[in-house]
Amino acid sequence: MAEDVYLIRHGQSTFNIHFEATGIDPLHFDAPLSALGMKQVAELRAQVAELNVDLVVTSPLTRALETAVGLFGGETVPIVVSSLHRERLGNSCDVGRAPEILSAAFPALNFDHLDDVWWHDGEKDDRGVPVEPDPIFLNRVTAFSRWVVSRPERTVAIVGHGTFIHRLTGRHLENCEIMEWAP
Repeated sequence: MAEDVYLIRHGQSTFNIHFEATGIDPLHFDAPLSALGMKQVAELRAQVAELNVDLVVTSPLTRALETAVGLFGGETVPIVVSSLHRERLGNSCDVGRAPEILSAAFPALNFDHLDDVWWHDGEKDDRGVPVEPDPIFLNRVTAFSRWVVSRPERTVAIVGHGTFIHRLTGRHLENCEIMEWAP
């Protein structure tokens, strides 16, 4: 059972910049990290190295993948991609990309277990975004919590998203903030 679990919110994304400034979805589908987001990741790397994690679990959204690889890439710790803790789909940035596209962008990671459409794919709103209903989202949060508890690794780092982490813990994390979580 995982004894020490660390939740890390991804670095600032291009979506975050625009949305925080305007309150309008800029239609940045699967938004990557911004220049500041990349800097945030570089600044956090030394701190996470001290955690001595046995497993890293990352969402397959690009901003989380970039954060996970930036923090833990090149280390001997395995990085597992899990769509179970992807962000709640409510904006364009939460719509993902197909596994073969992600594999080309992140060749060191395995995406073979993901469906072609691994994000919520329901009815689309006027932006073309399939907003995820709350009951579906809550079921994912519960399933992810159970999955983490069942892990045999002692120390796990989870790279994820603000709304998901808030629903899981009741706490809002800033970009590239880390917290210890007791599942």
